[in-house]
Amino acid sequence: MTQDEMKIAAAEAAMKYVEPGMIVGVGTGSTANHFIDALATMKHDIEGTVASSIATEERLKSHGIRVMELNNAGQLSIYIDGADESDHHLNLIKGGGGALTREKIVAGASDKFICIADDTKLVDVMGKFPLPVEVIPMAQSFVAREIVKMGGIPILREGFTTDNGNIIIDVKGLEILEPVKMEDEFNKIAGVVTVGLFARRPADVLILGTAKGAKVLT
Repeated sequence: MTQDEMKIAAAEAAMKYVEPGMIVGVGTGSTANHFIDALATMKHDIEGTVASSIATEERLKSHGIRVMELNNAGQLSIYIDGADESDHHLNLIKGGGGALTREKIVAGASDKFICIADDTKLVDVMGKFPLPVEVIPMAQSFVAREIVKMGGIPILREGFTTDNGNIIIDVKGLEILEPVKMEDEFNKIAGVVTVGLFARRPADVLILGTAKGAKVLT
């Protein structure tokens, strides 16, 4: 089974958490795209969706799936999204696609967060995948200096602007042993919009696509 096939297996397994009448929060990225494709099969049964990025909104609409503004949707029953890394406590690194802030908002507004990924994303200690940080442009140099003090190596994501008009600094060289503590440290830096650590609000369920099919961790 290829990596893409494992992503599809995880995405399709997440469909069992979607119930008629729900408003579904939908994430961003390749695995989330597979979920969108699967969700199209029951688009007439759900009330609608809330998208975590412009790209996701466009894909949902291309399938004829109703997209709502979060401010109008209120509290969501469920949010389904991928991850760049997960530890065994379901803390996540997200933001490889640059949508981390909106993803964190939609996850926070949802009763249940289902993370879908292939099994290569599960690690003992997060940090091998560079940690994305969304930053207000004028704070780039200051935030980079603060990251160095924390032991990280800040690298500007060249030629990329978030849906919110900000930049992304990807941080290499971290060994994330205390995800909640590190999330708080990043969020205290003036100019940081948010960091791609989902530890204060981790996943409730992790569905991993494996060579033998989908595996569920809680």
